[in-house]
Amino acid sequence: MTASIVWQRRRSALAGVWREFAANRGGLIGLGVLTLVVVLAVLAPVITDESGLDVTNAPGRPLQPPSGSFPLGTDVDGRSVLLLTLWGARVSLLVGFAATILSVLIGTVVGIAAGHFGRWTAAVLLRFTDFFLVLPSLVLAIALSAVLPQGIATIILAVGVTSWPTTARLVRAQTLTIESRPYIERAKALGGGHLHVVGRHVLPGVLPLVLANTTLVVGNSIIAESTLSFLGLGDPSAVSWGSMLQRALQSGAVTGGAWWYLLPPGLAIVVIVLCFTLVGRALETVVNPRLKGRRS
Repeated sequence: MTASIVWQRRRSALAGVWREFAANRGGLIGLGVLTLVVVLAVLAPVITDESGLDVTNAPGRPLQPPSGSFPLGTDVDGRSVLLLTLWGARVSLLVGFAATILSVLIGTVVGIAAGHFGRWTAAVLLRFTDFFLVLPSLVLAIALSAVLPQGIATIILAVGVTSWPTTARLVRAQTLTIESRPYIERAKALGGGHLHVVGRHVLPGVLPLVLANTTLVVGNSIIAESTLSFLGLGDPSAVSWGSMLQRALQSGAVTGGAWWYLLPPGLAIVVIVLCFTLVGRALETVVNPRLKGRRS
């Protein structure tokens, strides 16, 4: 009976969160576009022919303008730019999501530990966090990508381990706010240990803010991946939006006026990051209703 009441309350809470989120038109549009892009990326092997990515099977002429056969034209090797953009979404989204999970996981653990334990633990963790905050994350990611073997796993590691400090600071502030509430003192007085307080009280209170922040981190991770691939530090065997821009620049598409080679991957990055930002801002409004009046 108690379990059913708990699940009923959770379903009611989720329904309330969805109603609040759906009231934000920008967030709803962003979520719809993201869903469409993710579905197309996942179904790319089903709706397209992967062999078209091989330069030896290129069906068109180099830098062929958009036509009926190639709606977005061809690249310098004669491959369809539409096909490259669709498959590039798989790598960019994979790196974006995986690097974000790693970054948010590190930031959440460090932030909760610093806020909950305090004293020397907080001092050590905060100095460690400040070290990463002072150094530009992109420079650190470039250094890691240059030292480690090239590949998607390296990009994920480089982006993930250099972009967590902001999340750690945010989680620590929220943890301190939760720790100052009376029910935390009551839980400790009744004999609740660190695992009980963190698992039953701190973590559930921090998760909504972490979720809202995660959507913003995904956009930053995609930009970081595109930047590293554009600089030639990505996986040379994988097609991503950043590597497409790098190839377009190296092949002289800019001076040759082949706008169809540059525009699709560039617009894809802008649109996907904008959508993640819209969703993140909408979730922030749900988590912190005081922001609703400021942004309306």
